[in-house]
Amino acid sequence: MSNEMKRLTAPRSWPVKRKTSTWITKPAPGAHSLEESIPITVVMRDMLGLAGTAKEVRLMLQKKMLKIDGKTARSPKQGIGLMDVLGLPTINSYYRMVLDKRGKLQMVKISEEEAGWKLTRIDDKKTIAGGKTQLNLHDGRNIVLDANQYKTGDVLKITIPEQKILASYSLEKGNTALITSGANVGNVAVVEEYEITRLPSENLVKFTDGKYTTKCNVFIVGNKTSEITLPEEAVL
Repeated sequence: MSNEMKRLTAPRSWPVKRKTSTWITKPAPGAHSLEESIPITVVMRDMLGLAGTAKEVRLMLQKKMLKIDGKTARSPKQGIGLMDVLGLPTINSYYRMVLDKRGKLQMVKISEEEAGWKLTRIDDKKTIAGGKTQLNLHDGRNIVLDANQYKTGDVLKITIPEQKILASYSLEKGNTALITSGANVGNVAVVEEYEITRLPSENLVKFTDGKYTTKCNVFIVGNKTSEITLPEEAVL
């Protein structure tokens, strides 16, 4: 796999300049899709301006200065995906990857306390040996539980890196959601109705502001209000 790709062909979700140079770092294969993940080199240099060159990022990695979801980052191609937390403990700076209303991935500055946890959506689940339930989460994590107490589409608030479940948020009326794709990408809205159909098409989620989208585009971020810090433009 090539280490780079042309800037002009980088995903539209990446908030980078397209014509400053020909090439840009390509993320290593990981849990997130290419559209929902940006390599740490690009985040540090192009988005946050905390490094001037790729070489400076590599030096930071060698010095173990950068953490993703509480674990030391090691590769300049390591991706930072939707809801992931980037930590720079030596300068007490922390960021969470979210989406803005243009559909662009953005790093939002957060507190050290907020950097201790993340939100992750249950995309699938299955029963494994011993009758236990394995939750398969949007960021590639797996959590095994004794009880089958959560539904697909629920969002868990977990500590990082320990993965202790602190709270859960369901796709139900009154809860707050981030729309992650489609015409209303980046909007934060309150769920009005979750319409379950028997048709082959996706179930629809309707919001109090009149917007609607399919279930796969909905990421619940809290009950009455958002648990995570959002871009200013997205605050309800």
